[in-house]
Amino acid sequence: MSSASCSPTTPASSAVPRSPWMVEPPHVSSTSRPTTRCRVRSRARISTPDHSTPEPSLEKGSTVRTLALVSSSNRELPYFEASNGKGIAVYDYDEETGRFTFLSEKEGTDNPHFMYVDEDSLVVYAVSEVWGWNEGIVTAYQLDPAAGTLRYINKQATLGSITCYVSLDTTGKYALVANYSWCAEDDDKLPDQVVATFPVRPDGGLGSPISSYAHAGKGPEPRQQQSHAHFIQVTPDNRFVIVADLGIDQLLVYRFDAVTGQMHPAETPSFSLAPGSGPRHFAFHPGGRFAYVINEIASTIVALEFDPVDGTFKELQVVSTLPEDYTGANDSADLHISEDGRFIYGSNRGHDSIAAFSIDAETGHLSLVGHQSSLGRKPRNFALDPSGRRMVVANQDSDSLTIFDVDPITGALTPTSDQVETGTPLCVKFVRVAAAGS
Repeated sequence: MSSASCSPTTPASSAVPRSPWMVEPPHVSSTSRPTTRCRVRSRARISTPDHSTPEPSLEKGSTVRTLALVSSSNRELPYFEASNGKGIAVYDYDEETGRFTFLSEKEGTDNPHFMYVDEDSLVVYAVSEVWGWNEGIVTAYQLDPAAGTLRYINKQATLGSITCYVSLDTTGKYALVANYSWCAEDDDKLPDQVVATFPVRPDGGLGSPISSYAHAGKGPEPRQQQSHAHFIQVTPDNRFVIVADLGIDQLLVYRFDAVTGQMHPAETPSFSLAPGSGPRHFAFHPGGRFAYVINEIASTIVALEFDPVDGTFKELQVVSTLPEDYTGANDSADLHISEDGRFIYGSNRGHDSIAAFSIDAETGHLSLVGHQSSLGRKPRNFALDPSGRRMVVANQDSDSLTIFDVDPITGALTPTSDQVETGTPLCVKFVRVAAAGS
C-alpha cells in the first residue's frame, strides 16, 4: 500500500463558472479538442409499445411492478463513436418474460450517463458527462411509479469536470460524486475536485457541497496523465468511502461522517494496484469481507479482502476478463455481483463480451465460468434484474439492449430472443415500485 496525496479544499470560488445548465460553456477549441467522427440523430431508436397488444399489466393480486430506466448519450463526445440518444427512458419491465415496454422519456438532461436510484424516495440522480464544460452536474428527478415518468427536481454543480458517478450513503442523506476530470491538473482557473459530497434535501434534490478533494499523481499509460476518479461509494457499514481512481491506479479510502456528510482521508488513505491497471468500478461482496475492482486498462478483476475496522485492503487474486487467445484491443467497463454472492460479471468493450466468474465463499477467489458475447458493440454497462434471473446489457455502439437468461446453478449466460432498440444506451437501472391500487 502507498499513500496518495489528498488535498482537502473549500468549494470553488464564485469566479469559477458554476452554472453550465444556465449558460452553456463554449466548446473546446479545435486545437485542444480531439477530433472524432460523430453522427448525431434527431431521433433515438427507442422501441414503443405494440398497440395491438394490451398495455403492461401485473398479475392479479400483485402489489409490485418493476420499472427499468435507461440513460443515453445525446451530445457529441470526442471519445464516443456516436450520440444517438435523447435522454432517460423509462420502461415497464416484466420479470416473468423479460419484456420491456416503453413508458416515457425525459429529454431535458445533457448527456445523462451513470444513474443512481434511491429505492426509498424513488429519486433518480443522473450525472451529465459533457466534454468542454468546466464543471459537471448531477440532476435529480422524482420517479412517478404509476405513470412511469420523471419530474425534474434540481441540478447541482459538482466542483469538477466530466462527472461520471453518483451514489448515496446508506442513510440516503448524502450524495457522493466522482469527477473524471478533463482539464489539466495545473490549471488553477478551473474547478479541479475529483470527489465531493452533497446533502440530500427533503425533496430529494441536492444542496451545496459539503466536502471535496483532489487527487495528485499519475500512471504510466497515456490515459493516466492525471487523476481520473471513476467510482465512489460508501462501505456497507457507512463508515468509509471508497474511490476508484483510474488515472493513478489506486483505491482511495476516506472516513465518512454520517452525521455531517464530511469525508476525511483514512489513516491508510489508499491501496495501490499494479501500474497501468486503471481501476474503473468496484463492488463489495454481500458478505462484506471481500471486494472486487475491475480495471479498465489492464482488463483484469482484482479480488480483495477488506478490513472494516481500519478500511484497508489486501490483494487476494488477479484474473483477466479476456480469453487467453484474445490479442485485440479492449477496455473493461462494468462490474456486478449476483445478489446471492455466488457469481461476478465484468463487461469487455473491444472483445464485446461479458466475463462470468464463480466466487469461492471461503477464499473470495474467482473461477472462470465463461465469456458470453454481448451481441453488440461496446457493452458499457449492464444490470441484473431484481429477480436475478436475467441480465440486461447496454451495447453503446449498437444502439441496443440485449437480454440474457442467467443460469442459477452455474451463473452462465444464455441469449434470449429479446432486444430493445434505443440510441446509445449508457446505463441501466431497475427499481421495484408499488403497483397502482396496491
